[in-house]
Amino acid sequence: MVCRKGIFVGGVLLSLLSVAPASLVAGVRLPAAVDSSSSDTVNVHAQTSGVEDVPEWHSMFTRLPDDWMRFGRSTFRLKTIPAMVGMTVLTAVLVATDDETWRMSDRLYKSSSLVRGASDMLENIGDGRPQFGLAAGFALYGFAMSDNRALRTGSQLVESILACGVVVQVLKHVTGRESPLVSTGPGGKWVILPNQIEYHKHVPHFDAYPSGHIATSIATVTVVAENFPEWAWVRPVGYSIVGMIGVAMANTGIHWYSDYPLGLALGYSFGMLAAHPEIHDDEAAENSAVSVAPVFSQQGAGISLSVTF
Repeated sequence: MVCRKGIFVGGVLLSLLSVAPASLVAGVRLPAAVDSSSSDTVNVHAQTSGVEDVPEWHSMFTRLPDDWMRFGRSTFRLKTIPAMVGMTVLTAVLVATDDETWRMSDRLYKSSSLVRGASDMLENIGDGRPQFGLAAGFALYGFAMSDNRALRTGSQLVESILACGVVVQVLKHVTGRESPLVSTGPGGKWVILPNQIEYHKHVPHFDAYPSGHIATSIATVTVVAENFPEWAWVRPVGYSIVGMIGVAMANTGIHWYSDYPLGLALGYSFGMLAAHPEIHDDEAAENSAVSVAPVFSQQGAGISLSVTF
């Protein structure tokens, strides 16, 4: 029964991964001419995303502020409200079942040496080192073979991991959620804005939400898939691996399943932004639903908040 439940949870997570690009992230948009689902669009993709351009060595760092600004503009709009509400509801449902699903995963982990070994191995795949290694592999191949697309992919992998990683770390330091393995109550205790000295002394007690492993992994899959649309296997294989990483981290007690929806959304968003630096979403900026600006008058200074319907 435990095995069947574990397979069911894994299937649910894989299903979530398969619809994440469409349902969790509505703010990042591709040019209308690009259909990354078709192998016939390689040349179109090269023209619209600049894969023939040689990236500057520093672009993986200097583009980070622009990535964060574009993420903010494309995310906080009226059009994205349904997706954000859906993700919030999904997270809330998973939070309500977190304690039960983790205990199920924990029993499965402890009762099977095969599951334990596979979970320990898969957990390490999402910790960032393999992703940076893949980026280095693309860069080395690009230098050796004068392949600008490979060079661009390597640069964008580093860019997406860094851009996404910073946001994930900020959220972790704000939400302060206990990991399952050290939880002191059902679903883990949340300490909003925890003491940062205590945070760094006892990291597992505060850094569960959201999942950086999942965010980093899905960003990697997205960047590679966007740069090589002719590789039809990248998304199904990549999503399957990300799903297994998620199940493995629940098994080892690093994450709750509710830590994943936001991680998926962040990873996919920053992967798309890094893979498409040509998209500045000016339309989104001009039609932004919410704008904030400083106001100065004789009565003093303040902040103006406007909402466009």
